[in-house]
Amino acid sequence: MANEYDPYREALVVEKIFLWPKELDHHPEELRRRVEHELDAHPQHAEQLAYVRLPVGFRREITITVNDIERILGTSDETSEAAQTPV
Repeated sequence: MANEYDPYREALVVEKIFLWPKELDHHPEELRRRVEHELDAHPQHAEQLAYVRLPVGFRREITITVNDIERILGTSDETSEAAQTPV
């Protein structure tokens, strides 16, 4: 179960990881970078967010979901098709 966004832990994040499930592996690198950039800038919008305690702070792990991709790309038919079409 993922943790909710926590401003205290967020201030102590020293490492960031984005996990792409196998079923979303087909997305092009450009889209992946865009999604990761948006979720890095706004982690509170991530559907699956977890904080892992490290000796010097926290690691933020965001597991990318289809809903995250669709939300970032918008809801137009063109972008929805691009998000679902394997490359």
